[in-house]
Amino acid sequence: MLYLDHAATGPVRPEVRAAMLPFLGDRYGNPSSHHTVGEDAAAALDDARRRVAAVVGMRPGDVVFTSGATEANNLAIKGVAVASLLRLGRPGHIVTSAIEHESVLASVDFLERVHGVAATRLDVDGDGLVSPDVLADALREDTVLVSLGYANNEIGTVQDAAALAAVTAAARIPLHLDAVQAAGWLPLAGTGADALSIAGHKIGAPQGIGVLAIRGRVPLEPLLHGGGQERDRRSGTENVAGAVGLAVALELAEAERSVAAERVSALRDDVTARVMTLVPEARLTGHPSRRLPGTASFTFAGVSGEAVLLELERRGVVSSSGSACAAGSDEPSHVLLALGVAPEVAQTSVRFSFGHHAAVDPARLADAVAESVAAVRSR
Repeated sequence: MLYLDHAATGPVRPEVRAAMLPFLGDRYGNPSSHHTVGEDAAAALDDARRRVAAVVGMRPGDVVFTSGATEANNLAIKGVAVASLLRLGRPGHIVTSAIEHESVLASVDFLERVHGVAATRLDVDGDGLVSPDVLADALREDTVLVSLGYANNEIGTVQDAAALAAVTAAARIPLHLDAVQAAGWLPLAGTGADALSIAGHKIGAPQGIGVLAIRGRVPLEPLLHGGGQERDRRSGTENVAGAVGLAVALELAEAERSVAAERVSALRDDVTARVMTLVPEARLTGHPSRRLPGTASFTFAGVSGEAVLLELERRGVVSSSGSACAAGSDEPSHVLLALGVAPEVAQTSVRFSFGHHAAVDPARLADAVAESVAAVRSR
């Protein structure tokens, strides 16, 4: 079976399993306990925090371990908005875009509904890019946060993070980047962002561990209250094994990043060219060049994307139609709709996402795609 859904999740790396194993066995301490077993766990947690901070270009104290990127996105958006509300005594304004992950959009919806926060959802161009000029025009005196995806999870379009950060920095407004898809493919340090969200399971760590790296100068109210762990920003006994695993996975992904990006982007382009030759109605979605090395997303007008996926699986290829977090929905992708794709065409989408160590025969994969589309058309 050829697994091409790494944008949804991937396997735990052997090096990560090995690093985690002691903390799932004899080194089981609670980092908050004031004895040698607890202190051992606390030391391991601090080491993981330092290692993550080094990769993202922030201070160890800026790193907040979470249960995943959905929690990290919720914490960044709700935490900053509520902190501003408490400080100023009135709800502020948040800017995001129309193509963000559900955890971002739903958090903004919640703040509008419950706290009266105003929100602007920026339009994107036909390739999925946010214009820095459009962002600048959307900022207001009461804007408290800009939250955007560094790279889109469905189409792979990569935003010009530096240009967007220059806009927010000039206005002295914090910028949060959802870096879930970017980790391992793009540099995380030097983006200019004030906050970054990362999911462990996208980079070779297990599911259930994530990070919000947020600079100490950004006011943040916690979502979870209790024992005051993570410097009072995320209460609850820490997942030491998960934090250790994420730190190792992030270091490995960063060390391999340049070589993997070059190799996999060449593979992606080869597959793309072959698919578009064999299936003339295929259309690549997202930016043709400013895209993640491991993501190729297509529409195949006139056929059901879900039906194509079933045919692909019969041929030994596992992929997806887009975000796993929205799987099972009958609605067309909000991302593709925001790009101006017609609803009936958006429902023909198929996404292939490759991992760092992808071993793919481009000709065989393209043949499988062409055969699958033809099989659906013949019904």
